[in-house]
Amino acid sequence: MQEQAAELRPALVKPEDMMENALSRLRLADLVLLLGRLLLSLIFLHEGSSLAKNITATIDTFATLGLSAPVALAVIALQLGAGLSIATGFLNRLGALALALFCLATAFLFHTNFASQNELLHFEKDLAIAGGMFVLAASGAGSISIDELLQRTNRLHPWLRAVL
Repeated sequence: MQEQAAELRPALVKPEDMMENALSRLRLADLVLLLGRLLLSLIFLHEGSSLAKNITATIDTFATLGLSAPVALAVIALQLGAGLSIATGFLNRLGALALALFCLATAFLFHTNFASQNELLHFEKDLAIAGGMFVLAASGAGSISIDELLQRTNRLHPWLRAVL
């Protein structure tokens, strides 16, 4: 009888088991954040490097859109700089916010011919990427990042502490 009663009682969870479960979830969440950061940054690193490799064609294309060479160079710098920021988790929130705004601008300035299925698809993709960047800006880079490493050292300039 006592054996049956013992079987029916809920098992008590040991504190060390709870801690281990929490650490497992934390590690998984950090790995997922790292994977997400790398996947989100990939498109910008690829596009930025492609634009930089073909700089003459890039400047010519921007000129046909009514944009100057300095704008083309700024777009390349933004894509590469913010892409690296997100991939490494260094100033992640700023990089993610910059790319979110860039994606919104690109969607609303260049992909508004909704009669074209291709343009509509690019518009929607830009909105989706912007959404992911806003989430990343809000959540931060996670513990597998340069931002986290800098926070642990506790030797941050006040302005840097404010943006991490």
